[in-house]
Amino acid sequence: MGAKSYSNPSKAKNADVLVFTASTFDEFPDLLVSAPDFKEIKKVSNANPQKAQFLWGKSELVRFKNSDGVPLSGILIKPENFDPQKKYPMIVYIYEQLSQGLHRFVNPGPGTSINTSFYASNGYLVLMPDIVYTIGYPGQSALKCVLPAIQAVVDRGFVNEQAIGIQGHSWGGYQIAYMVTQTNRFRAAAPGAVVANMTSAYSGIRWGSGLPRQHQYEHTQSRIGGSLWEYPMRYLENSPVFRADRVQTPILMVHNDGDDAVPWYQGIEYYLALRRLGKEVYMFNYNGEPHGLRKRQNQKDYTRRTQEFFDYFLKGAPKPEWMEKGIPFLDRDKEKEKYRAVTDTKMKAEK
Repeated sequence: MGAKSYSNPSKAKNADVLVFTASTFDEFPDLLVSAPDFKEIKKVSNANPQKAQFLWGKSELVRFKNSDGVPLSGILIKPENFDPQKKYPMIVYIYEQLSQGLHRFVNPGPGTSINTSFYASNGYLVLMPDIVYTIGYPGQSALKCVLPAIQAVVDRGFVNEQAIGIQGHSWGGYQIAYMVTQTNRFRAAAPGAVVANMTSAYSGIRWGSGLPRQHQYEHTQSRIGGSLWEYPMRYLENSPVFRADRVQTPILMVHNDGDDAVPWYQGIEYYLALRRLGKEVYMFNYNGEPHGLRKRQNQKDYTRRTQEFFDYFLKGAPKPEWMEKGIPFLDRDKEKEKYRAVTDTKMKAEK
């Protein structure tokens, strides 16, 4: 029917009329109606007219092969008014496979991970490559997919190679923490809720469900393929904390003490290892927050700091004060209020 993302149609109770939505990255999923033959589709809502006031961006599918020759896809989001003669900063966002979201409309808003619409509208390229895995080697599998995907876009001539960042949370955060021990490709990295040490995480607990984490490493997402006693070297080789001395990339982390999926001591292990080695690393903990930030004030706070972090390293923006001086424990509440006031003022000005 078209290069869009269509929702499942719903039929009217007493008429041969269907209602559904269709969206692209820059087209809001308004309501559409049609007869069952779909020959004539009519738009019946205009729910987001204010979108026309903003620069948005465009998404496209990119093709590449990983280091093992496997054909893969990814999403490349370009800023509005993209000029192929210019060199743009680029942020890579990873989590398993993402190319199925090519036509997903993304409202700007704060959260735990980067907002692709927001970054595109602020002049960034955003790349989201698919990742496939070899059992036993989850860290290397990510490296074999992400670096070739970056190169495929760099080869097109419009990426500033000195201004490539990467962000991801949870499983994506783990892979970033691993990759920066193996490559200096990234100028800045922001992994969230990192598993740093698979040997200690293996016998941890997912506090939200109460389940031990062992099954995850042996049979599901972590993809080690067996127990700690069957494959001790796999657990060591895939744990970024044991190669933290190799890290040259500045890192911004978030790991909350209420994390109900990845025990937050994993983030502490990685942070303290990097700090002990004299690396540039910043860690945020929002007390009581779970795996992903839920309170809007914290979402806004971390979103703003992530933007400042990437703008400093990838765009040459001024270094924010919190990166220079840190945030003393006794000043945390005052710092939050200050950031909230600045963010609210900025949003009112944009309106």
